Amino acid sequence: MKVKAKLNGDITEVKILAESPMAGKEEAEKKKIPEEYITHMTAKVNGAVVWEASTGPFLSKDPYFKFLFKDAKAGDKIVVDWVNNKGATKVVEETIK
Repeated sequence: MKVKAKLNGDITEVKILAESPMAGKEEAEKKKIPEEYITHMTAKVNGAVVWEASTGPFLSKDPYFKFLFKDAKAGDKIVVDWVNNKGATKVVEETIK
């Protein structure tokens, strides 16, 4: 997962490229690959949730997310995590620039 967070005035823009096959049951059977997709993503700054999404196999492979939020400062850390349908998790921490 790649995360970029950039401050522009008082708005922080976050871009996330999540690396996942996002393959549901039908697609997995068709392509003969394991069923695997992200089910939930959360972004936190200073312990506060600034964005979250419930997802599923309806998204394309390696989905891209972009969102904006207020009240962050340059140097703050944004922590993005996800859980997939198999219970595996991934966490990435990035500094807001």
